[in-house]
Amino acid sequence: MTTANSLGGVFPLSSERRVHRVGFGAMQLAGPGVFGPPADRDRAIQILRRAVELGIDHIDTSDFYGPWVVNELIAEALHPYSDDLALATKIGACRDDKGNWLPAQHPDALRSAVHDNLRRLKVDSIDLVNLRLHEGDTSIPLADQLGALTELQEQGLVRGIGMSNVSLEQFERGREHAEIVSVQNLYNVVNRTSADLLARTAELGVSFVPFFPLGSGFADSYAREHELLNKIAENHRATQAQVSLAWLLRRSPNVLLIPGTSSLTHLDENTAAAVLALGDDEIAELDALVADGESLESAGH
Repeated sequence: MTTANSLGGVFPLSSERRVHRVGFGAMQLAGPGVFGPPADRDRAIQILRRAVELGIDHIDTSDFYGPWVVNELIAEALHPYSDDLALATKIGACRDDKGNWLPAQHPDALRSAVHDNLRRLKVDSIDLVNLRLHEGDTSIPLADQLGALTELQEQGLVRGIGMSNVSLEQFERGREHAEIVSVQNLYNVVNRTSADLLARTAELGVSFVPFFPLGSGFADSYAREHELLNKIAENHRATQAQVSLAWLLRRSPNVLLIPGTSSLTHLDENTAAAVLALGDDEIAELDALVADGESLESAGH
């Protein structure tokens, strides 16, 4: 039987929705490079249904995964949705015909993206929409981007507004233009470059959702190879991925996890990480692995 504790407890995903702290990131259900259809569509459907069977009640997705592929899979597998299932999506990017990731942040593009997500997910409103920013792109004022989302929120199409791939300064500016209820940024046991933002969201009671919680989603990560993680994993007869996820849950109570996978076995393992009891000494060792504001690579390892 799944309980809140077996999924890390609960925390607000947004002002309207509390969820278990372990969710599911659906990005890897698309083809290689998050482009095109999955090699095994039936398995992708099974994974989504298994996630819900495990008690997972929030799924992170985007129309630019595939593109369109992952949202269509979610609808095929799970629609009509259970009342306790929350869906979170991201907008602000698009794909070209070669799979490149391109900015799409004009207010009209953002409005269109929300409507596209609504249509493909087969819902009347989306629990959380994250605005993904792009480094160095300041051509469209943040106020205009968030203004488009607040309009959609007032229309009842968007329930909560989040920000993704943002700095602390961008987050604070965003809060001047909208109620920001969630942040989704790169953060994991070997990359703490968003530590200041994690601390600020914890102070405000805003959910913080680490993307790539196990390291890079596109290559072998330090997290899978590091000797300390391997030692702790062996001590618990667990995987390094489980240790990494368990550490994140202990790192701050506002952390919500969305580990992704295209493997049923890994889905079960990732979900079970919520009950992995790391010792205080192990937590201290992992805390000391990388200083806040650094990554393992920048620290010279």
